[in-house]
Amino acid sequence: MGLTDVLYGLYERRLVRNLDPGRIPAHVAVMLDGNRRWARAFGGSTSSGYQAGADNAREFLAWCDDVGVRVVTLYLLSTDNLHRPESEVVPLLGIIEDLIEDLARAGRWRVHPVGALDVLPDHTANVLKDAADRTRDVDGMHVNVAVGYGGRREIADAVRSLLAEHAARGATIEDLTETITVENIAAHLYTKGQPDPDLVIRASGEQRLSGFLLWQSANSEFYFCEALWPDFRRVDFLRALRSYGERERRYGR
Repeated sequence: MGLTDVLYGLYERRLVRNLDPGRIPAHVAVMLDGNRRWARAFGGSTSSGYQAGADNAREFLAWCDDVGVRVVTLYLLSTDNLHRPESEVVPLLGIIEDLIEDLARAGRWRVHPVGALDVLPDHTANVLKDAADRTRDVDGMHVNVAVGYGGRREIADAVRSLLAEHAARGATIEDLTETITVENIAAHLYTKGQPDPDLVIRASGEQRLSGFLLWQSANSEFYFCEALWPDFRRVDFLRALRSYGERERRYGR
């Protein structure tokens, strides 16, 4: 172990000691950005960057569990990502499937797919459904895996689901318009029944949402980190928690 590792270890322990247990976010959402740039920087293949990112996602979940986070949402694949070249998408889907299967096999966390499964290849969709079924009764941290996810599509899907539900009961047009409320739409989102994210983290230095949890993040706190996702360390996570703990949440008031 080098001097740098020793110093970082000491710094991490100091950050942990100074965390206020009462200021730990209940729900942390993270955008795993920068995998391709990381691969290019090291002269590796795009898939090697995605694999490094998936490996770090496993570590990230353990960090969240250690400090008492109850819900984590991992943004793994957007609907827009599916339009990338097949040579990139196919290996990425395989890496995501392996990650999801590992999480389910661990039996430590409850896995919940977040996204439009109908836009995914059948095998990928089945892996997600199987993981959700196998971990449904796990009493542990709730892990949302956003695959085939788009924020605008989620809201559109929620409204369609809401209207279809009431139309099936014979509701009139006038009745349907009355059902379109904030509360009713929220009850039909992919994350229905869950707390909205308290903290949204994005790696890689980019400072935009890219369609991630558009509805749910209305009052979230944001933390942008320069590190590319495969290089995102526990100390970066602890800094994000420290930053969150120092903020006064106003919820628009």
